[in-house]
Amino acid sequence: MHDYTSLLKKISIQMKNEDLLKLAFIHKSFVNEQKGLKEHNERLEFLGDAVLELVTTEYLFKNYPNTQEGELTNWRSALVKGHHLAEVSRELNLGKYLHLSRGEEHSGGREKPHILANVLEALIGAIFLDRGYRVTHKFINDFILTKLDEIIEKGLHIDGKSLFQEMAQGKLNTTPHYILLSETGPDHNKVFTMGAYIGENLIAKGHGASKQKAEENAATEAIKAKGWAG
Repeated sequence: MHDYTSLLKKISIQMKNEDLLKLAFIHKSFVNEQKGLKEHNERLEFLGDAVLELVTTEYLFKNYPNTQEGELTNWRSALVKGHHLAEVSRELNLGKYLHLSRGEEHSGGREKPHILANVLEALIGAIFLDRGYRVTHKFINDFILTKLDEIIEKGLHIDGKSLFQEMAQGKLNTTPHYILLSETGPDHNKVFTMGAYIGENLIAKGHGASKQKAEENAATEAIKAKGWAG
């Protein structure tokens, strides 16, 4: 098992129940290869997702009293979307602590955006169960909400597909389209991979729990790939 000392020091949190912390990093693929191991991090991820949305909503409501609901919704979406969470996860080096199957390991699972985003949500769930709302709120504020100014400045709160289409039409006089490249996992927990195309050229790929989410992530990656971000 991993030593979490450096991670806990980085996030300034002491966990009372380290088993919760360990569980946050057990990917479902790992369970399939371990006799007697039944639990993985998806329930914690489910909880963490809800806590993250609540904390983010509360933060925006309290700190931006003159901002309309539609804009707050866009900001919240940008803060909690997989692409942003994956970046935060990379900054915290969470991929290092993941327990993955051999197949997922060999396919670069530690760097897959959707896995990194999910493990961050699982960590939030573990912190919430172990230390409560106040400590979890501080963690989310310190590592996720602090990026809001940058998100607004770069226009990352604008719907990625709309932004990519606007840029492609303005710069290349063409409209991008999306193609399903793959879908993996059981029916109740699929991961879709969509390709963002300009003409016949694949610009970028995106992953998500729905085709729509995967298209959104593909569009965001395509903007970066074309050097149109920032």
